Amino acid sequence: MISVRLLSYNIRHCRGMDGRVSPERVAEVISACEVDLVALQEVDVGRGRTGGLDQAETIARRLGMDHHFQPALHLGEERYGDAILTRLPSRLIQAGILPGLANRPGLEPRGALWVEVTANRQTLQVFNTHLGLSARERMGQAQALLGPDWTGSPACASPFVLMGDFNAIPQSAAYRRLAAHLADARRIAGQRSGSATFPSRWPLLRIDHVFVGPGMRVRRMEVVRTGLARRASDHLPLLVELEIAPPSV
Repeated sequence: MISVRLLSYNIRHCRGMDGRVSPERVAEVISACEVDLVALQEVDVGRGRTGGLDQAETIARRLGMDHHFQPALHLGEERYGDAILTRLPSRLIQAGILPGLANRPGLEPRGALWVEVTANRQTLQVFNTHLGLSARERMGQAQALLGPDWTGSPACASPFVLMGDFNAIPQSAAYRRLAAHLADARRIAGQRSGSATFPSRWPLLRIDHVFVGPGMRVRRMEVVRTGLARRASDHLPLLVELEIAPPSV
């Protein structure tokens, strides 16, 4: 079996619980997890509020990883969205905006990012997303992610994982829709408690999730609760170790 370590992490534009913006601190949290790939949400690129930095590039450079960025929000030259950073060979398959609500045009746009990575000749499709705050909005976005443009695409033939900040607790309609079609990595790993990720200081809500497609094995899953992780963002990172069958020869 091929083992791959992944991290899902809402970094809140690198603004920690102490109010300090520090991509270096976020990179340190990620580095300590020794992962092959990290899916980041709430990433600033060229925004005045965070010093105009390209946070995706800055964090990736410190980690020695390549990066792919999807801006869900454009404010002039400023961008804000999601990123996938990886040390594995990778290629961008798709980046796009998820559906919102026609009667609420002022809602923050939400997007998704699809990257294919290769580990020991086996490809893995990785989807990263950050869903909206409205229940109806999330339901439509969850349905879109299950549809033919994303995880339901014919191009998504190899093993895949969908991860991110879903803003959806397990009792929500959006979570149930996703879990009806995909497997929650937490359940496969047999994790029964200690999976809340938000807020980081006193985590009460399980809104960050990792879902896997058919045939994926989950060796373990855990929430990273180090002191540094509790300070670096308002979310705690979610670590998962997957096992993939090697390609047949």
